[in-house]
Amino acid sequence: MNKTILHGERFGKVSIPASKSVAHRYLICAALTSGENRLKINGISDDIRATALCLDALFHNVSIKENEIIVSSPDFRTDTATAELPCGESGTTLRLLLPLVGAIGKNAVFLMKGRLPERPISELELVLKKHGMKIEKRGDKLFCGGKLTCGEYKIPGDVSSQYISALLFALPVLNGESTLEVTGSVQSKDYITLTENALKKAGVKIEKNGFFYKIKGDSEFSFPKSLTVEGDWSAASAFLCMGAVSKGGITVSPLDVLSTQGDKELLEILKKIGATVSIDGENVTVKRGKLTPVVVDASNIPDVVPCLSALLAAVKGESRIINAERLKFKESNRLLSTSKMLSSLGAQIKETDDGLIINGCDTIAGGNAPTFDDHRIAMAAAVASSFCENDVIVDNGLCVNKSYVNFFADLERLEMCR
Repeated sequence: MNKTILHGERFGKVSIPASKSVAHRYLICAALTSGENRLKINGISDDIRATALCLDALFHNVSIKENEIIVSSPDFRTDTATAELPCGESGTTLRLLLPLVGAIGKNAVFLMKGRLPERPISELELVLKKHGMKIEKRGDKLFCGGKLTCGEYKIPGDVSSQYISALLFALPVLNGESTLEVTGSVQSKDYITLTENALKKAGVKIEKNGFFYKIKGDSEFSFPKSLTVEGDWSAASAFLCMGAVSKGGITVSPLDVLSTQGDKELLEILKKIGATVSIDGENVTVKRGKLTPVVVDASNIPDVVPCLSALLAAVKGESRIINAERLKFKESNRLLSTSKMLSSLGAQIKETDDGLIINGCDTIAGGNAPTFDDHRIAMAAAVASSFCENDVIVDNGLCVNKSYVNFFADLERLEMCR
């Protein structure tokens, strides 16, 4: 479904959905806890729904309501039937749950869609096979069997932080002590911190020395009975970037400025660019200032790169995004798709081996914006519409449902500067 976005600056207030990254982690902890847990999740996206459905297929204990997911005691059935796990296009769901399937010794098949079958899991798969799992990919299905054994685990930290998080969730379920050593440089450390914090909330004790972990087996999960998932800094990035080119400014809430979500780093980048940023409790307001080009190290904030790149297309001079190689393996190759989408609107942008070079100017033409079926690219097109001379036509507006179901409705509630 094509979506036409009116061109021009916007101002007003937006209430963003719950954090996708936090929700995935809380759901896993709740699913392993005895008793009933209620998670308040504003705006349940396709990815969050995928994790909930997969956990229900494994433990028969998840019920999805409007803006709430109820999780009861896990049912560890011993039947040999293969559980079907509809992970859709959610790479986080697949990676975080794959070791957990092995930890409980369940035969399962992950049902993948979109580009997910092409996205890398080889390093994680290698480690799991070494410790007793059987994994085989057949087209868009990933078949799993066998049971993980406790022991010494080692995994590189420079491929995906989700591999580390996945093992941190699974190893406490095993029936003996394990160690986890993360080798090399560690990417997206804040996402690992989110996992550590979720496990701490669940009462799971893990010893940590640098990125070497000692993990006791047979851990008892005891997650709080009721929690509200905090707002999503990744989803907020589109409106925060729009605010940077708005004289009236855009206020985004609820955002926890003390959150361990890595994408809150965007605020410091916006300040560096020259935007005016003010904070009042959970309300963050961004307004246009005297904007200057920047160099951004994206190694810990990959999800904000498309929207930030769109903003930089409106900042006069040359800006650069560096250390963003991992964007090639997202829902689209986001270095390519960000470049092509913004170029189609008239921006001056080109790829490098590890990022993007953007030569900004006051306005760009607008027109057709290919999304490559990637939610972050669609949101970046909306950011660009703020300084386009003509309306922007997004080629698949529904792709935003992956992370932000009400994105276009929230966008249209903002006032236009005419």
